[in-house]
Amino acid sequence: MTHLPELHGDHLFLRELRATDLAPFQRIHTHRVLTRYLGIDRMDVRRAQDAFAQCLAQPYTHPRRRHTLAICAPGDDAMVGTMGLLVEEYGSNAMLTGLVLLPDAPVRGHGHEAGRLLMAYGFGPLGLHRIWAGHRADHTRMRDVMLAAGLHPEATLRELFHTQGCWHDVTTYSALAPEWRCSATPAEQAVLAGFRSLQPA
Repeated sequence: MTHLPELHGDHLFLRELRATDLAPFQRIHTHRVLTRYLGIDRMDVRRAQDAFAQCLAQPYTHPRRRHTLAICAPGDDAMVGTMGLLVEEYGSNAMLTGLVLLPDAPVRGHGHEAGRLLMAYGFGPLGLHRIWAGHRADHTRMRDVMLAAGLHPEATLRELFHTQGCWHDVTTYSALAPEWRCSATPAEQAVLAGFRSLQPA
């Protein structure tokens, strides 16, 4: 079993999904607008429940490749979004995936911090060298999120995935461990070092 510790930043924290997170998970994945820019199509309730069960099983796989975590506001354990890290089967690489925040999430505007915490965990305890991420080329607001996370523009992958009945280009970004470490905040430095980040007082 490979459970991640809670990863605490200045404006939010990440934790493993729990059975009680089904309702917000289902709300995200069955929502027409929230799934618009994801690499998967909007799900019906049954498919969302199946996907949630697969996420709950992730800590029990070995080696663990997928990490789908709940985003929560400081001092509140309620899930208000999700983000994931997919460790690739070759090299020392991983991909950030599926950043989604509920419309009423109190952490809106700080989504990049979820990515930074996962990158700190990847570059620290997981020993990764390179982490990349991408967004649909027409989702231009995500550029600022990527840059704030410390990712650098890299390429455009043509027609990478097919959703909503058509193919979509994806703009990619990446970060390398030696460079990214230099920009880490104290909370991220704690995660890099392999320690459980402290909750704000």
